[in-house]
Amino acid sequence: MTPLILTSLSDLHNLSVDTIIDVRTPAEYAEDHIPDAVNLPVLSNDQRKEVGTIYKQVNPFNARKIGGALVANNTATHLQGPLAEKGGGWQPLIYCWRGGQRSGAFATILDQVGWRVHLLTGGYQSYRREIVKTLYETPLAHKLILIGGGTGTAKTALLHQLSAKGAQILDIEGLAAHRGSLFGKIDKPQPSQKMFETNLAAKLATLDPNITTFVEAESSKVGERSIPPSLWALMANASRIQINAPIEARSNFLCRAYEDITHDKEELKKLIDKLRPYHAAEQIDQWHAQAKINDWQTLATGLISFHYDPRYAKSANTKDDAVHYVELSNLKDSTLANTAEALHAKFS
Repeated sequence: MTPLILTSLSDLHNLSVDTIIDVRTPAEYAEDHIPDAVNLPVLSNDQRKEVGTIYKQVNPFNARKIGGALVANNTATHLQGPLAEKGGGWQPLIYCWRGGQRSGAFATILDQVGWRVHLLTGGYQSYRREIVKTLYETPLAHKLILIGGGTGTAKTALLHQLSAKGAQILDIEGLAAHRGSLFGKIDKPQPSQKMFETNLAAKLATLDPNITTFVEAESSKVGERSIPPSLWALMANASRIQINAPIEARSNFLCRAYEDITHDKEELKKLIDKLRPYHAAEQIDQWHAQAKINDWQTLATGLISFHYDPRYAKSANTKDDAVHYVELSNLKDSTLANTAEALHAKFS
């Protein structure tokens, strides 16, 4: 077996292995894992809990004996299943939580089969330390420009248009699986905080720090996920492109972009009710009435005018010397495409 000592995240991009295998439980894997790793658990969620209980309540020897049998059985299942067609030249990198017994046992069997096995020293924890170092402890070298603007100014759509024009972007909301507002939940769950940070670090590693990266201006939290300190500090000091558009154009855009949330009126009712601490009961009742009769345009206009714009005005950091203002009469796809082309040419 060949040990791999991770000294930086870039080491993962220079691997000469064919498959990265995470042998931790499905629950551990779901919370976070090395990008592109496949999960071949040597203990199930319940089995790991059982072995841990025996370790604490009986004794470590019995726990290791029972755990060893379970690991052997599960390894046999993997050998007869997903690994059955792997040829003699296949090289895996294997890791568990700390690079200890689970990955060591699995790697030993694969090594005895005849494969050239690589074992991550320190396991997942060594990887996680590099994520923390990158996103919490080390200043990022990337050059960012924020796409800012009030709710409904099509910032995310413009960001995607910039990407289509060849610009370098960081789509934080896409990585967080959330559109960044009270109404921003989408049809899939958000990743864990650790998985969100893994996704961010992986994307940042692909970006050229010498080229401008466009990123949407966000609050420090996107849904339930927090933007880590190194990235947040970079965003706080970045120049900004400020998108302005008429309220009618913005409400039209919101009706298109958030059309999915109109399908579940009970959920929408709950979301509107969350605004009660900030608005009079009459205003909340009015928004409920508009949703009930599908008057989405009026609802969107009211939310922009009375909820989002006043709050955005208080929180926006728009120092004139660091802001490039863009006035758009409409937010059609063609307008956003032309705007993206002009911005890419000017700032990239």
